[in-house]
Amino acid sequence: MFTKPELGRTTADAEGDVVVLLIGMRVNHFWAVHQWLPVMLAMFRMLGELARNGDRGLLGHVMLTASPRTYYVVQYWESKEKLYAYAHSPEMFHHRAWATVNRKERAGRMRGHVGLWHEAYVVPEGSYEAIYLDMPAFGLARAHGQVPVERRGRYAEDRFAHRSGRKAAEQAG
Repeated sequence: MFTKPELGRTTADAEGDVVVLLIGMRVNHFWAVHQWLPVMLAMFRMLGELARNGDRGLLGHVMLTASPRTYYVVQYWESKEKLYAYAHSPEMFHHRAWATVNRKERAGRMRGHVGLWHEAYVVPEGSYEAIYLDMPAFGLARAHGQVPVERRGRYAEDRFAHRSGRKAAEQAG
């Protein structure tokens, strides 16, 4: 149940670009449980669907709370193409959930009880770095693997400068 921490300093073993999706909801009216609870349950359903279909491209996720009203998930994806493919796939639950939201919005049936949001980022290699001290694999390291910090550089500037074999070959030639 509890993951043992890796002792010492570690970093994420990500190679190439990193795709990050932040997706969440804000409860605007706590008393409207019938409006926001289905949204929350839909997120759990989508995460379960993605866990059962590893080839869809979700590498890992972290569920977070920004306030008593705002809940979100940080997701790490193999590529933006796989993220788009999941979002637009008619056989996946996300497509049906957004179709329902769009129908309600067009019909004027959105009541403002719950807010929805997402932000997606493609972070180029050389534009991210991570460090963990006495931590189990978390966030980026859980999604991409965890290695001793010395493999990428003791200092942040060294980890930012790290290039995967593929990127290093592209830059050299």
